[in-house]
Amino acid sequence: MTMRPYVYVGAVLLLLFGLPSGIVASPPESADAQPTVSCSDCHEQAAAFTGNPHARGKVENGQVPNAVCESCHGSGAAHIEAGGDKTMIQGLAGAKGADACLTCHARPDGKTTHRGSAHANTDEVNCKTCHAIHTAPRGADKLLVKPATELCATCHLGAAASFRDKPYAHRIGRGGMECSTCHNPHGRVGKDNLRETRAGEVICLSCHTDKRGPFAFEHGAQSQGDCTTCHEPHGSNNPKQLKRARVMELCSECHSPTGGTYGSQPPSFHNTGFARYQNCTSCHTAVHGSNRSPALLK
Repeated sequence: MTMRPYVYVGAVLLLLFGLPSGIVASPPESADAQPTVSCSDCHEQAAAFTGNPHARGKVENGQVPNAVCESCHGSGAAHIEAGGDKTMIQGLAGAKGADACLTCHARPDGKTTHRGSAHANTDEVNCKTCHAIHTAPRGADKLLVKPATELCATCHLGAAASFRDKPYAHRIGRGGMECSTCHNPHGRVGKDNLRETRAGEVICLSCHTDKRGPFAFEHGAQSQGDCTTCHEPHGSNNPKQLKRARVMELCSECHSPTGGTYGSQPPSFHNTGFARYQNCTSCHTAVHGSNRSPALLK
């Protein structure tokens, strides 16, 4: 093939004078140069990490940079040089692994604490007990290892049985109601793991708004206790999820009779020997509170 004249002249000028000013020739690749090893070359979890919330905004050319993995597992240089020696990389098992999570996720407030919660940071129960850090099931909320209701039931057998087997129970798993609707999984031990409404009220009022006060005349059970004073929160064998089968039995736990009769002031006239006095709410209809009747009659 005959070389075109201007191509020939250009080649001669390059040989005589080199590259024009401002143009730098790329050095030839060394025969000993090694390509950069990516975590995803060996680890399937790293390859699947591109769709993980922890990698959001950090994916480059369809791949998660090693720096993302190293933020939890430490430097991988020695691990790579040793041919994948597991002892040369920081593992995330048990409480030690949860400590890595808490470098970012430890944000305590009045009721939330990831370190001192009911689901404490121990080898038995920790972040990875409930969360699949690398590859959660497709569509899993908050990287949970399984659906929330099913997950809670693996440990909280009594509550799960109440929802499943009791005739009067909250409709868990239906209408968007889950255990975390009422409970804060990262809340402190005891009643502090119950959520509150935005107004700081007991969480029950987020649904049962007709029971919200303030009332001019409050029922003592509500002012001194809470809904669980009378109701089983998960499930009950009794209508309205009451703790007792008969309303009178429940009321008598606080309104103790004197001489077999009930009444806030003498003379008492609620003789429970008569059927008419054996269902307190037949008359005291405003059992949660009233704005009209001190005796909660209406």
